[in-house]
Amino acid sequence: MTSLFDVARRSRAPTRDADERAASAGRGCPADYRYPPSVFDRAPDLVADPLYVVGGLYGNPAALVAVERLAAEEGATVVFNGDFHWFDADPDWFAEIERRLIRHRAIRGNVETEIARTSDIGAGCGCAYPESVADDVVHRSNDILRELRQTAETIPGAAARLAALPMHLVASVGGLRVAIVHGDASALAGWSFIPDRLDAADTVDLLNSVRRAACVDAFASTHTCLAVLRDFELRGGHLTIINNGAAGMPNFSGDGFGLISRIGTTPSPHRPLYGVVRDGVHVDAIPLPYDGEVFLRRFLARWPAGTPPHASYFRRITAGPDYLVEQATPRAPHRGQ
Repeated sequence: MTSLFDVARRSRAPTRDADERAASAGRGCPADYRYPPSVFDRAPDLVADPLYVVGGLYGNPAALVAVERLAAEEGATVVFNGDFHWFDADPDWFAEIERRLIRHRAIRGNVETEIARTSDIGAGCGCAYPESVADDVVHRSNDILRELRQTAETIPGAAARLAALPMHLVASVGGLRVAIVHGDASALAGWSFIPDRLDAADTVDLLNSVRRAACVDAFASTHTCLAVLRDFELRGGHLTIINNGAAGMPNFSGDGFGLISRIGTTPSPHRPLYGVVRDGVHVDAIPLPYDGEVFLRRFLARWPAGTPPHASYFRRITAGPDYLVEQATPRAPHRGQ
């Protein structure tokens, strides 16, 4: 079966030498990132109600404080689904995030996977960026990852802990089977859970195959840093896909909050930005109002103008991306033929 990941991105031949590895670093998808959708056809790894899925923390300690505050108010189980490290390329900052994260369930994203990798396979940051992303952005991400890896090497046991994290989990929430992934249904760094791909004409047929193989009712992802919620009525069954974008950065133009995915059998006490209810379970995008001034000061102290993160992320941190809530909001269910 052709995977959604393969359809969403142009395939790449394996690199053969150092020059080719350097050229593809940050764009290619390592072989050990891939898995078939059938891996989710298993007993749940956890049962939770409600469940918070938190992707793209990016080392933002203010956002982590906000997540734990919201979770405590309703006794939610928190699962971090990757890229919880990124801006924290400083030993004390990195260690702070590690100390807080160890209390919660987590899967590794491409960032954690490449921090922990012990040999250079040419993956760079592991983002598997599509061709639409400019080369300078890719190169800066590779530079950030190198600094993060060097930081992790100063903290005993950090790389080993990250390497031991799973690539995915299956949760049960009120009987709803939820696949918790970093990327998509086929790869840790898959890009197929982005709005344009989910709304493409051929996606319903592909998702129908995924739904049948995975035997899950929903996917909760992150990776692409673009929030989206879509609902599909397929021949193989009902499938909901929610991508929280980023918990640790703004997600929409002019807004200053992160987002998390909440899945629960009761309505959220925290007002959702948007959501759907299916089979008695609420699937919602919950705004995460963290202290943006505190985070910005810490970001600028480590990444002043002229550094790779400042060039790539300062505008998003201060003004949000060129992306609107309406693009993420669910439409009428997509129905397969």
